[in-house]
Amino acid sequence: MSFVHLHTHSEYSLLDGANRLTDLVHQAKEYEMPGLALTDHGCLFGAWTFHKLAKKEGIKPIIGMEAYVAPGDRRDRTRSNRIERPYYHLVLLARDIEGYRNLMKLSSIGYTEGFYHRPRIDREVLAAHSEGLIVSSACMAGEVANNIMADNWEGAKESADWYANLFQDRYYLEVQAHDSEGQADLNTKIFKLSEEMGLPVVATNDAHFLEMEDHEAHDVLLCIGLGRDRSDPDRMRYDQGLYFKSAGEIAEHFPDRPDVLDNTLKIAEEVNLGFKKSYHLPAFPLPKDHTDENGFLVHIATEGAKKRYGEPLPEAVQERLDYELGVITETGYAGYFLITWDFIDWARQNGIPVGPGRGSAAGSIVAYVLWITNLDPLEFGLLFERFLNPERISMPDIDIDFCYQRRAEVIGYVKEKYGQDAVGQIITFGTMKSRAVIRDVGRTLGFEPFETDKIAKMIPNAPGQTFTVEKAVKKLKDVKKLYDRGGRHKKLFDYSMTLEGLSRHSSVHAAGVVIAPGPLDDYVPVCIQTGKNDPNGDSNDVMHVTQYDMNCLEDVGMLKMDFLGLKTLTVIHDTVESVKNRSGELRNPESGEIYESMDQVPRDDPAVYKMLAGGGTAGVFQFESRLAIDKLRAMRCDRFDDLVATNALIRPGPLDSGMTDRYIRRKLGEEQVSYDHPDLQPVLESTYGIIVYQEQVMRIANILAGYNLAEADVLRKAMGKKISKLIKKELTQFVTKSVGRGVDKSIAESLAEQIETFGRYGFNLSHSVAYSLLSYHTAWLKVHFPAEFMAAMLSAVLSNTDDVVKYIGECRDLPRYIPRLNDGIEVLPPDVNESGWKFTAVGATQIRFGLGAVRGVGLSAAQSILIARKDGHFGTMFDFLERIDLRALNKRSVEALIAAGALDSFGHRSQLLEGLETAYSEISARRSEAAAGQGSLFDISGVSIDRIDPGLPETPEWPEQERLKREKEALGFFISGHPLEQHRDLVMAFNRLNSGNLKDYIGQPVHLACVVTKVDRQISRRDSSEWGKITVEDFHGTTTVLAFKESWLKYRGTLLQDASVLIVGKVSGRERDEEDPPVFLEEAIVLEDVANSDKLILEIEVFGGTSLDASVFADAKKLLMSNPGMVPVELTVGSNNGAPEPLLRSRTLRVNPNMETLGELRGMFGNAHVRLVTPGNINRRASYPKSNQLP
Repeated sequence: MSFVHLHTHSEYSLLDGANRLTDLVHQAKEYEMPGLALTDHGCLFGAWTFHKLAKKEGIKPIIGMEAYVAPGDRRDRTRSNRIERPYYHLVLLARDIEGYRNLMKLSSIGYTEGFYHRPRIDREVLAAHSEGLIVSSACMAGEVANNIMADNWEGAKESADWYANLFQDRYYLEVQAHDSEGQADLNTKIFKLSEEMGLPVVATNDAHFLEMEDHEAHDVLLCIGLGRDRSDPDRMRYDQGLYFKSAGEIAEHFPDRPDVLDNTLKIAEEVNLGFKKSYHLPAFPLPKDHTDENGFLVHIATEGAKKRYGEPLPEAVQERLDYELGVITETGYAGYFLITWDFIDWARQNGIPVGPGRGSAAGSIVAYVLWITNLDPLEFGLLFERFLNPERISMPDIDIDFCYQRRAEVIGYVKEKYGQDAVGQIITFGTMKSRAVIRDVGRTLGFEPFETDKIAKMIPNAPGQTFTVEKAVKKLKDVKKLYDRGGRHKKLFDYSMTLEGLSRHSSVHAAGVVIAPGPLDDYVPVCIQTGKNDPNGDSNDVMHVTQYDMNCLEDVGMLKMDFLGLKTLTVIHDTVESVKNRSGELRNPESGEIYESMDQVPRDDPAVYKMLAGGGTAGVFQFESRLAIDKLRAMRCDRFDDLVATNALIRPGPLDSGMTDRYIRRKLGEEQVSYDHPDLQPVLESTYGIIVYQEQVMRIANILAGYNLAEADVLRKAMGKKISKLIKKELTQFVTKSVGRGVDKSIAESLAEQIETFGRYGFNLSHSVAYSLLSYHTAWLKVHFPAEFMAAMLSAVLSNTDDVVKYIGECRDLPRYIPRLNDGIEVLPPDVNESGWKFTAVGATQIRFGLGAVRGVGLSAAQSILIARKDGHFGTMFDFLERIDLRALNKRSVEALIAAGALDSFGHRSQLLEGLETAYSEISARRSEAAAGQGSLFDISGVSIDRIDPGLPETPEWPEQERLKREKEALGFFISGHPLEQHRDLVMAFNRLNSGNLKDYIGQPVHLACVVTKVDRQISRRDSSEWGKITVEDFHGTTTVLAFKESWLKYRGTLLQDASVLIVGKVSGRERDEEDPPVFLEEAIVLEDVANSDKLILEIEVFGGTSLDASVFADAKKLLMSNPGMVPVELTVGSNNGAPEPLLRSRTLRVNPNMETLGELRGMFGNAHVRLVTPGNINRRASYPKSNQLP
């Protein structure tokens, strides 16, 4: 006895199927079933992957879907009555390639034309796309079944007759082998209908889960999808028999009807669907004087090479160009390059910033001469074979970075050129990961959100140590303890373990775009994400999304590429435009050199490397992390190769292997540079003999073992796959070939070991160089045009309050890293007479706040201000209100602008707010009269008399505390002042660790200078003891301090509202706190008490080569001696290039570093070179030797 499941749901029925594709296929194989169908609800999301898996296991795959059929027109979004269903179910199976194509069309139409709650089709499109499909009447939700259960026998016959006539000899009535209420009676009536109409019957089981015991977990999954509690008595429920039954279990339900099982075998036998590997590239529209894609590519590449390299082309360039063009044209990918060249060229012509390259595409000289990339692969030793290997031919993969604000314009151009229906975005599937599944399951089981959140955070999910729920239950003591409690907690974990990893929802890939030769649904099924539909269902302007993910599209042979939006490109572009607007050109302010664009800027500017080596990486692409700062400082970064290497080395593999620190030691001369073989010096010299890049492995194989570069790329790929058998085979071959060419066996074996280790951490040189170029460009702009650069950075993070706060703080700190700046960059409050939507540089040392960062002021409101301002500055608030569009800028928005300080030029804020009602009402009334066509009481004989500005009332100014409070409400932070401003020097001394970077110091001791903004007294449920939850704020944001028992009792008198304090404690190391860790209090000290204590050092910094008169030091000593106190004095002498600076401490001087003393010292040595620091500050240099002491 045998049987084939023809009605089966997988996880791609999204929250209504708990079957993993691999489990389904393996179970079918276990039951010795010859075939298996996949029929997910309305979609083909899993079809391609399923087909591939089943073929691999020797099971005949049958691609299908359980369609939703509208009772009338698929486009009708109304119901004729409340009883009528908005759709019926119908099972469609692809018999052959024609059926598969029709199935794709039907599934696509369901989304693009018929979506109403579900993707619906109708009889019209079924009739148009019926060929090659085998159909069954589906479950109790099918049209035939619905009529039968409604005692509408004639309706059931009409439905069955319509389908039987359309799908002649391919239509089956369906009976199901489970015990849902009413199913047995329905089966009996289906058999009766079959006899009356002479229609065949097929048995299915509508399998939604794998084993009977999975029913409970699937029930939870169903609740997650419905958004209902499992205890809800009115929710949908499935019978426990909807699992993947064996043939015997199916037969038990139909003992007298073996034909219903035989028919499943008959259908499976009829199915003959296979796919040949082919590529589907659109034809590139050629100019009239060219008829061949290959010839046109060669033509434009040659012309581009002449522009890049001049005429005649250098021999090395000509040789590389000919080689690459030969490979590209022979493999048939000329069209791919032309398509890519065309839309990038269009972007450049339209002023849209394009990245220099990303990934391995930067290794192609053809890409470089077509301006697809902007890196010379010959200059950097980049390899074409790393990008396109002629011995392992696969579709090229070029990913492109565009300005994130204008990326959509490029996609729009591609749609216009190749057809709206030929271009789409790519689907992705969000899965139920460990923490998410705990929260989802807990919600349906009635857990409180705080309970599931606490449990979820007990499961680690940091890179490199992600736990599954099952692993957490077995390995983590606290989790196991909860599980062993039994009851509701055990259920929570058991259900979560069953459901973890299932697809939960579909979404759109952030960057992926696919371009087809014609309508996309001729090649792959498409959908429209439900959130992207128009409210009225009109989807004409919505881009289609493929139902196949990125990997499946590659198998299908579709042209796909990533159009990425990169903020850094926008920052660079905006900075350069701002500089040119201010000074007319892009000129190096130190050398006087003028550049047309950033491409011409030399990569050897010492000022850039001094800033980076000194730790000034805020806003510098790729290097803002604490790890990057530490490594750049440690290696005393002073060349472009250091940036390239750092990009590759600050990753888990190199860090864990010790290669990063080894590179640094060799660069600093602390470890000898050596090469295993003298021939490798040219390959490894830039990385001090250490294999850092994938391209270096390829070069080693090429030089020592005689591999050509295509063969070397195969070796490189083998290392990355981490398949031990494959690695052993490739490395044995490498050793044999090397020895055969005269290399000592021990050296060959040593290199083989290094190459194998490299497989765990090797990085793509092409990508590292490309992104390091962007890093350099951002650093160059920052060091030479700090105001313009920081304005662009602030504009790029306009909508992220935390980042705005961070970069405003960095503006103040700039003099530390850019010595020529005596003061930081001042960020001025918003001003309706000067602010734009974005932040803008005002001169060389100030930035005006952008209106877009004011809460409650949207783009249309800001635009109304900017349009009105074209007629001149606003003189008063009344003038301002009279000229703007009050429909775009309502009263609430004006209140926000007042609180933010944007109207300060008209009066103080309490006046403005007090007078707003009168002025706003007056102007609104006048406009209402005008709109109604009524004459005003002030109109005389048709002549309008201007109304007089009522002015502002005389009211006292708000106290600073009130002003700052309202300002923070409007902006999310303080801009015109700060409660800690009077203690700024003291706060900055402890600034290494602040509220913005606590996550980097999990479990570590902390000294946090801050102001208390909120105190909540709490009572412990465990022992009724009192404890405190304190909210504190510094210049970087807010955080929470938790004070328990003794620490709370001891310091609650210090931790008062608005108190400025130094918090001493420890950052929480609990897993559940990792996203927003609190600080556990140990001590709280009033800041005034810290100011003159041994917790601080007064540091005066002098750079080598600085010319300071001897009298300056004499005056400084005199000043210090006249202000005695507890704080020691140190002088540092250094070069600001990351090298350790000698620290010279005075033996006798101890000072009181009050504001006056610090101010006078800064007048002598410069604002950036006098500061308070703490003895343990990580930013300080090497400790001073005892002999280096000042008198």
